[in-house]
Amino acid sequence: MKKITLIAGARPNFMKIAPIIHAIHEAQNQGADISYRLVHTGQHYDKKMSGSFFEQLEIPEPHVNLEAGGGTQAEQTGNIMVRFEQELIVNPADLVLVVGDVNSTMACSITAKKMNITVAHVEAGIRSGDLSMPEEINRMVTDAITDLFFTTSELANENLRQVGIPNARIHFVGNTMIDTLLKQRPNFKAPPIWTDLNLSKQNYIVLTLHRPANVDEASQLKAMLDEIITNTENLPLVFPVHPRTAKILEGLQVRDERLHMIEPLSYLEFNYLVENAKAVITDSGGITEEASIMNVPCLTLRDNTERPETISLGTNELVGTNPENIKPYLQRLFAGDWKTGSSIPMWDGKTAQRIVAVLTSEV
Repeated sequence: MKKITLIAGARPNFMKIAPIIHAIHEAQNQGADISYRLVHTGQHYDKKMSGSFFEQLEIPEPHVNLEAGGGTQAEQTGNIMVRFEQELIVNPADLVLVVGDVNSTMACSITAKKMNITVAHVEAGIRSGDLSMPEEINRMVTDAITDLFFTTSELANENLRQVGIPNARIHFVGNTMIDTLLKQRPNFKAPPIWTDLNLSKQNYIVLTLHRPANVDEASQLKAMLDEIITNTENLPLVFPVHPRTAKILEGLQVRDERLHMIEPLSYLEFNYLVENAKAVITDSGGITEEASIMNVPCLTLRDNTERPETISLGTNELVGTNPENIKPYLQRLFAGDWKTGSSIPMWDGKTAQRIVAVLTSEV
């Protein structure tokens, strides 16, 4: 029996892992000698990650929660490593599979590798070039010790080749986030704000902000919100507020009758809003992927992106972090001059099947 340990540390990780679990179940039903153990590191406490969250994704709850918790970057990484080492001692694995770029991704990769366990990285090779982002360091360190690289784009493949990774270890499989999106799209449901504000299709804008460069400096956040409010004509702005952002907003006194700050939404509710919005304004990487597949205009308030395919092939534009950049992009949007997305290779809902096919042949 080939034993695989799947690692998730934050809510988006489960979106990426859910299709892999489904594909493992399919392989088991077809006679594959493979088993898995789902480990939640507890990196993020999320009150919305209840039993219903796992029911929506159609996956079992994690076999264990390491409850590593928060703290500084070093404290969190160290806690995860200590607890995951104990987990592997009690429950040995043939392969540890990590996804994305959170602290759990790097911490569990290092722990597994030092115990001579094969490491597979889903979303390998992604780079922003911005070393001020903890995620970029996590990506680089993880890929430096990974054995099997599962990539989302040809550019990611090239990034890996440039640091000497042989082609035989690189598997261009696509994007498991899109597997989840396409599977769950028929299940999207309107959140309460839809009826509360009497929203209608393409008659509002979704806003999300959480990156430190945008929200930690109060004057920067206020300037961005002022520009967005000023240049979105008379459309409602629906702003599910990240806890990090909420703390800053409390002292800002940004008020406008069109700005509706609400609690974070479930996956199915949030993507219902995105699918029906006129546009999304965000600093999230994952949302740019989902918006591109749903052909919704996306304005990214960052100076770089690790997902350039959402710009070259999708509906995303890199606006930057200078608030003055926002107006011309919104003018294009309201002029009806936004680009249409085209299909992104391998983002077809079958990525997890390709990953498990490799795992069953190579583990």
